[in-house]
Amino acid sequence: MAQPASVGELLSMLDSPLLAVRDDVTAVFKENLNSDRGPVLVNALVDHYLETSSQPVLHILTTLQEPHDKHLLDKINEYVGKAATRLSILSLLGHVIRLQPSWKHKLSQAPLLPSLLKCLKMDTDVVVLTTGVLVLITMLPMIPQSGKQHLLDFFDIFGRLSSWCLKKPGHVTEIYLVHLHASVYALFHRLYGMYPCNFVSFLRSHYSMKENLETFEEVVKVKKTLCLLAAAHG
Repeated sequence: MAQPASVGELLSMLDSPLLAVRDDVTAVFKENLNSDRGPVLVNALVDHYLETSSQPVLHILTTLQEPHDKHLLDKINEYVGKAATRLSILSLLGHVIRLQPSWKHKLSQAPLLPSLLKCLKMDTDVVVLTTGVLVLITMLPMIPQSGKQHLLDFFDIFGRLSSWCLKKPGHVTEIYLVHLHASVYALFHRLYGMYPCNFVSFLRSHYSMKENLETFEEVVKVKKTLCLLAAAHG
């Protein structure tokens, strides 16, 4: 594999305006990834993507195969833990899992999933929350059985974000709240579709509490009605 300095040069060449150059460099990276099973090259690709949003780098990262899936998930997990990189790394994760990689079943066992759930339980950046919820919604069908161990976490996240939709924090731009509201509706639909009995049980328990009644009437009840109507017309 190329030395670190050469890796840097190759990374810069990936964004060449010349298609032939990009294709050649992409081929070099893929060849190196096939021959080197360590994490160094994947880490360099992730770092470069966070700095540049390079589409050729994104293409390489979204087509990684074992064992580099572990290196990618570990690197993403590292950056999810840092506020400065959380949004961009969640966007990258969304790109990767939407392509349903062959190793998607490993997502439930990776440290990344608990980190994502922790983020959705604690973060206060509405754009991060919206992005994270959409990632979770995409991920859930890939881990239907393994995900059951995290059901309470999924439901707690729904409860928290539903409350946010009602409170409408003054520092949050209205359009961002609209996007959050839509993502929470999508989460409701996903949880109701995948875990109907468990989710209904949670709704009955959580929203029977007096302090949660307003959220139920203004947010959750509306979502439940829309979900039932959608099912009836499906």
